[in-house]
Amino acid sequence: MLLHDYLEYFAREIPRHPLVEMGDATLSYRETDEQANRFANSLLSNGLVKGDRFAYISKNSIDMVIMYYGASKVGVIPVPLNYCLAPRESLYIINDSGSKMVFCQPEFIAGIESVRNELDSVSAFIVVDGDAEIVGWASLESWRVEDANNPRAKVSESEQLYQMYTSGTTGLPKGAMLSQHSVCSNVEMVTLFAKMAVSNDRNLIVAPIYHAAAGMTMMSVVSNGNTLVLLPEFDARTVVESLEKDRITMVTLVPAMIQACLIDVPDLGERDFPQLRRITYGASPIALETLQNAMQKFRCDFAQGFGMTEISCLGAGMGPEIHRRALAGEPGLLLSAGRAVLGTEIRIADENDIEVPRGTVGEIQVRGPHVMMGYWNKPEASEKALRGGWMHSGDAACMDDEGFIYIQDRIKDMIISGAENIYPAEIESALFQHSAVADAAVIGIPSDKWGESVLAFLVLKEGESLEVDEVVEFCRSRLAGYKIPRRVEFIEEIPRNASGKVLKRDLREPYWKGHERRVV
Repeated sequence: MLLHDYLEYFAREIPRHPLVEMGDATLSYRETDEQANRFANSLLSNGLVKGDRFAYISKNSIDMVIMYYGASKVGVIPVPLNYCLAPRESLYIINDSGSKMVFCQPEFIAGIESVRNELDSVSAFIVVDGDAEIVGWASLESWRVEDANNPRAKVSESEQLYQMYTSGTTGLPKGAMLSQHSVCSNVEMVTLFAKMAVSNDRNLIVAPIYHAAAGMTMMSVVSNGNTLVLLPEFDARTVVESLEKDRITMVTLVPAMIQACLIDVPDLGERDFPQLRRITYGASPIALETLQNAMQKFRCDFAQGFGMTEISCLGAGMGPEIHRRALAGEPGLLLSAGRAVLGTEIRIADENDIEVPRGTVGEIQVRGPHVMMGYWNKPEASEKALRGGWMHSGDAACMDDEGFIYIQDRIKDMIISGAENIYPAEIESALFQHSAVADAAVIGIPSDKWGESVLAFLVLKEGESLEVDEVVEFCRSRLAGYKIPRRVEFIEEIPRNASGKVLKRDLREPYWKGHERRVV
């Protein structure tokens, strides 16, 4: 099975059924398939061949949906970028991937222009969702060819579908290569987990589809002939209004988004959501009080998904039945990341990759058809992550007798803030560039709003001084906004062990004391 097979099937079976709606714009399955054919033929006409890569920088849009399916039809590989990245972060990913084209929304073009002369392999720049003439950039319409015939290229399940970048503990992002087979396998897992009804559901997507979770949700919706309702980005009031007026049946949110809806929409409990039957959340557990409040006001079922980019998306989950168990007297279940979904093996193993007894802490390791091909141009990192055929998550956890997974800490030094993965090494690298900084360490601390927030510890060189505002401003040109530390502690010495490794656990302890788990 190939990703575009689903689109082509439903374009034939339910051609006039709406595939995607955004604002006043709607495309049916047939229209979307035709536009995907145009995009595919345009890639070929502009010199790209199977296996070539291109970068795509955009908030959620109809064109972005078309892009995924058009590229799939000819085996050209999209590299969707987080539009919040600083220009130099985007530069690294575009160069590392060898992208030959950059597609970009107008509001992000200035950032790309600032590093344009350093882009090694890009030969064409295309502006999407914009009508204005921009020097050095072709409009999407002028770039696209009119040919809407199916290119019928030979693409196999084993070939790469897309490449999503996930940050690493070395401070440099790694490109996870996902094959057609991996993604389509996970599509089937998500479909079963979400209990999607063929052609009857209307799924609201507000999380960015450059991200594995929202991208997989989008693909799963299309694989069932359902309708996507897109918002460019999250806004609590806009989301609630869409749930109420757009006949939404399903939506995926992170707990911070759910909390924002509860706080920012005071009349939430007075609104009516007659079609809404399920809210799925992920990236962090949900507080019992938040769940109770949300279930009362949204009056629908809740489910949780757990996964990572390297396994396409979903690996474990908890359906509505488990949430009802939690509310009926087992609140501890809400601290769980769920159980393995169909077709997925999950084990907790020690440093020698030997499975540990139930209740013992070890590393989460995942095996299944949805695991990535490896990291682009990083054979050693790929071998280490996939040794023995298991994806090594870097999450330390234990598993109970029912198979529920409870994350305890991170083997990989990662922060999750508002569902974004943040690696301290990236921030530390930026901080060390400041002439006043002698030493630095970054940790995640509890945040009611974001799950975790970034805290930087700085040791200054003798005679130097810095203010927090200066640190923030220094980081602004070097890091995405969500990675910038908003809290800074100036200390005399960073605690380290005999080999010089920073004792992050010692730094975190005062902030996480009293919390049942040391990650979100």
